[in-house]
Amino acid sequence: MLRALAVDDERPSLEELLYLLNADPRIRSAEGAGDATEALRRINRALESGPDGPDAIDVVFLDIQMPGLDGLDLARLLTGFASPPLVVFVTAHEDFAVQAFDLKAVDYVLKPVRKERLAEAVRRAAAQRGTTPQGPAPRIPVHEPDPDHIAVELGGVTRFVAVDDITHVEAQGDYARLHTDRGSHLVRIPLSTLEERWRSRGFVRIHRRHLVALRHIGELRLDAGTVSVLIGAEELQVSRRHARELRDLLMRRTTG
Repeated sequence: MLRALAVDDERPSLEELLYLLNADPRIRSAEGAGDATEALRRINRALESGPDGPDAIDVVFLDIQMPGLDGLDLARLLTGFASPPLVVFVTAHEDFAVQAFDLKAVDYVLKPVRKERLAEAVRRAAAQRGTTPQGPAPRIPVHEPDPDHIAVELGGVTRFVAVDDITHVEAQGDYARLHTDRGSHLVRIPLSTLEERWRSRGFVRIHRRHLVALRHIGELRLDAGTVSVLIGAEELQVSRRHARELRDLLMRRTTG
């Protein structure tokens, strides 16, 4: 079972997170820290205690935006330790996901925290630690995937975005950012998975970082040997290895 430390400078958020953690049967103990400096002192004590010691910590549930030392700063410091605890970021801001996973975070949970979403983060941490749950794990409803929509989280609420509304997809580490005319959404699905899943729906890879919907390409531009596409007001570069395939696909699409 996991020994957890929750770190958040906002007391109500910290208390809610601790309540949810303590309700999970895979959590042996959960304690809180009101800022990253206090958390660092507690983690140092845990490391001195050793992995089997009374003060050990297996996973830190870490807010990002805090006064003084922020969550990303603390995570960077932990990467320099020999056997640091795992890190799960818990934040109201989706913009730091790439940096979080560059720091080897186990998961990235958006506030307000839902019980089911936190349970998934605990499951991932337990899997990495190789722990075995004592007692039944929280049940998470499983639904058959809807091929016409994709589930995204926004402010703790799950919404369903129509695949036909997605203009292009951008790789961001272990995540992918879905772009639509009304905004963008971050999902924890590799770009290669979406490429395979949506190939039959007219999505094509144009770059190692970009997947685009052919129907949303407004222009194909050739300039001094470089190829790019215009999607709305955004211009995306096409890599050489994908340029010929893209031109062929667009030609076939326009000629019927």
